[in-house]
Amino acid sequence: MSKPPRSPRIAFFRWGHVEVENQGTFSDVKLFPGGARAWDWRETGTRHDPGIQPADVEELLEHGATVVVLSRGVDLRLGVCPETLRALADKDVAVHWLPTEEAVEVYNRLCETEAVGGLFHSTC
Repeated sequence: MSKPPRSPRIAFFRWGHVEVENQGTFSDVKLFPGGARAWDWRETGTRHDPGIQPADVEELLEHGATVVVLSRGVDLRLGVCPETLRALADKDVAVHWLPTEEAVEVYNRLCETEAVGGLFHSTC
């Protein structure tokens, strides 16, 4: 079985701006082994409350993520649905749910050794 591609590092973060190594700049971003794309909340009906939906993390797993970093937003306004955490636990996927700045640090550290995926909300 081949090893999944490396997850791209976050090169720079500030309010409303996430720059991903070799992938571009985003406001909200999905990161996974081998790539990144804009995280459009409208695709899954995500709102601050109840938060990150199971469908939001499914793409990360499809790309081979075995650990997931979920950002809470800079002001900790983004929740995560209990169903999302349950779905990840059922698949034995480790989860880190952190304020965005801390989530960036943890994600970058993990992408050195793990098949990590992440959802990053760069504002509230």
